[in-house]
Amino acid sequence: MADTVPIIETHALTRDFKATRAVDSLELSIWPGELFGLVGPDGAGKTTTLRLLAGLLDITSGGAELAGYDLARQAEKIKRKIGYMAQRFSLYSELSVVENLSFFAELYDVDPSVLQERTEQLLAFADLTEFRSRRAAHLSGGMQKKLALACTLIHRPQILLLDEPTTGVDPVSRREFWDILGNLHLEGTTIVVSTPYMDEADRCSRVGLMYEGRMIVCADPQSIRAQIQGELIELHTEDWQMASAFVETLPGVLEVQIYGESLHVFVDSADERLPAIEAAFRDQGLVLREARRATARMEEAFISLVTRLDTARRLEKET
Repeated sequence: MADTVPIIETHALTRDFKATRAVDSLELSIWPGELFGLVGPDGAGKTTTLRLLAGLLDITSGGAELAGYDLARQAEKIKRKIGYMAQRFSLYSELSVVENLSFFAELYDVDPSVLQERTEQLLAFADLTEFRSRRAAHLSGGMQKKLALACTLIHRPQILLLDEPTTGVDPVSRREFWDILGNLHLEGTTIVVSTPYMDEADRCSRVGLMYEGRMIVCADPQSIRAQIQGELIELHTEDWQMASAFVETLPGVLEVQIYGESLHVFVDSADERLPAIEAAFRDQGLVLREARRATARMEEAFISLVTRLDTARRLEKET
C-alpha cells in the first residue's frame, strides 16, 4: 500500500454543532479496495464522519479528498463516485423492488441502455430476483436492507459509505448482508462501514475506534486486540457484583469487565492466576460456577482502550 494513493484522506477534519464538537481533527487514510470499519459508542462521531465524507454536511475546519476530489470544493463530483446508505435509507414503500431500483438509477443518471442488465445483476447479487415485483413495504427487514444496498450500488460507485447498515435485523440477515459486502470487497470496491457490532468489525481489513469525536486507534483487528494488557479469564458466578469487587483486589488482576452476569478478568498470567482465583473464591465462600481461559475479542479491546483513555483523562484533570 505504500505506493498507492489513498482513495479517502482527511486532514484535521472537524465538524461542530453549536457548542458540540462531533468530529475533532480527524486524520484518516483509507486505501483503494479496503473494507474499513468505524466503531464506537453512540455519539462518538461515526455518523457525522460518514455524512461529511458523503458531502451532506459542511466542514467546520480541516479538509478531505475522495477519489482525487476535494471535499470542500468538488462535493458534487464526489457524489457520483460514492454510494451512501444512511441508517434509515429512504426506500419508497409503495414501489416494487424493481421500481425502486429504476428510481435510483434515474436519480444517478444511469444509462438506460445498461439499466436492465445492471438491475438483473443486482437482483441476483442481493438474492432478490424472486421478489422483484414485491412492494418494498412488504419485504422483511433484512430484505429491505439488501434492497437499499442494491439501490446504493445501481450507479456502480467506487466508494461505499454505509452507516450501521445491519442495525435492527436478525442474525441470519446480518450474515447474508456481510457476505454481500465481502463479495464487493473482493471485487475491489472501497467500503467504509460503521457498526455497533464488534463481530462485524472483526471482518474488516482495518478498524477505526472513535470516541468523543476522535480516532483513538486505527489498525487491523488483530493489532487492536494485541493492545489489550494481560490474558483473559472468564468467570461465571452467582453474585457478579460481589465477585467483581472481590476479584479486583486479587494479585495479578489488571482489569475487570462485566458482561451480564459473567466477568471478563484480565490478568498478568492466566496459567498462574486461574487456580489462585478459584482458591480465593473458595476461601471467601463465593460460588464460582465456571472459570476458564478465553480469547479476547474486539469488544474487550474497545472497552479496555476506552477505559484506559478515561482513566488517563481523569488523572490529568486531578493533577
